[in-house]
Order: sequence, then structure tokens, then C-alpha cells
Amino acid sequence: MSDAEEPLTFNQTVYSIAEFIEVAIHTILYVRQVYPAEIFIRRKKYDTPVFQSRHPSLNDYISGAVKAVADELLHGQVDKVVVVIKDKEQIALERFIFSIETMINIEGYNKDIGVEEAMTPSSLVQYFRSFLIKLNMVESQIGQLNLGDDISFAIVIELKDDAAPSHSNTKDPPPWIPAVTQNTTAGAQNEAELHMIRAVNTGVINLSLAVQESSEKVIREQKKKAAMKKKQQVKDDTKEAKVQ
Repeated sequence: MSDAEEPLTFNQTVYSIAEFIEVAIHTILYVRQVYPAEIFIRRKKYDTPVFQSRHPSLNDYISGAVKAVADELLHGQVDKVVVVIKDKEQIALERFIFSIETMINIEGYNKDIGVEEAMTPSSLVQYFRSFLIKLNMVESQIGQLNLGDDISFAIVIELKDDAAPSHSNTKDPPPWIPAVTQNTTAGAQNEAELHMIRAVNTGVINLSLAVQESSEKVIREQKKKAAMKKKQQVKDDTKEAKVQ
């Protein structure tokens, strides 16, 4: 049996998921127009076209955060990784939520041995490809933000209950700082709307990706639609009055 057909090991799964999250973050920033399209370069990953930032400091921030996510994944402590898109007032409008569920007891487990019943690395690549295809079409589900320069983002890690961030021996990646509550999934209001993008059960670590439109965004969209409807009604009434 070739290496490609061996079932995933715990370590393989962690690093594969961390790498995928990094690719997905670049994709989110591109498709949600957080930065101008010109700073992205077209590449290929998981046998599908992707866009990667060419901005050094942005890339350093993303890769540093993902390294820290991988550290926590190795300890089985991650519950969610959230990419929050905010307006100029720092109000969360969208949360892209990577939910993590570790399926094996990692204490004392040989993390370099294939996990029985786990999928193969090549199968996982195909799932990642379908994640990215769906992510690239997310605008059809949630529209576009059209905020221009009045937009920013943050990467938030949510650990399992009672877990504290692991301390790295090096200064890279930088230590995590406490997140603003409204940037987290716990800060979501009842009006928030959740849209599932894709999920995969690897048999080692299960991963799902969803996008949540915040209550603030939902309310703004409702007001915008109501205003447009009212404007159209006034137009129709004016037109009708002229005809009479």
C-alpha cells in the first residue's frame, strides 16, 4: 500500500487542516473584498484555483496566527477558529467559523501512526477542494458587503471549555490576546443568520465551515430593503398620479 493510501495520522490531520485554514483565510479576504483584488495573486491548491495575498505583513499575520492554531490543535484544545469581518466602527458583520471536533483521545496516542477508519490524505485533499469551490461561491448566499476601505478583519481562536492557550518556547507566533466578545461566536445575537458551507468527517478531526451574518448586518440589510421598497412605492405612486 502506498503512503497516499495509508489512513491519516493525527499529526498529518492537524497540519493538513492548519494549512487548509491558511488557504481559506486568503480566499475569504479575496472573495469578501477585504483588500483590493490587485494585492492577490492567482495560484493553484488542492487542484483548484485560489488567490493568495502578496502583502508581506498581512501574510506574516495570517501565517503566525495559523501556526498558533496548529499548536493548539496538537493539544486537542481548539473548538473554533473564526475569521471576523468588521466595519469601520469595528462592528462584526460576518464570522467565518471553522468548527473543530477531535475524534480520538490524544493522551498517550502515537500521533504518527495511521488512525484506523480514518480517511486517506488524498481523500482529504478532495474535500478541501470542495470547501474552496463552495467558499468561492459564498457571495450568492450572503451578497457583497461593498464597504470599500471601511472594512477590516481579525482571526479569533475559541478554545474548549477551561482550556488556556499553550505557551510556545519561541516568540513566533505572538501570544494571543483576549478577543472582543462581539467578534466571537458567543457574541452573536439571536437575529444572526448561519449558513453552512461544507463539512468533513476525517475520522481523526472533524471540520466544518459556516458563515454567520451578524444581527447588525441582518438588521442593516432589512432596513436597506425597506427603504428601497418605500422609494419604489413613491416612484410608482408618482407615476400613477401623472397617468391619471
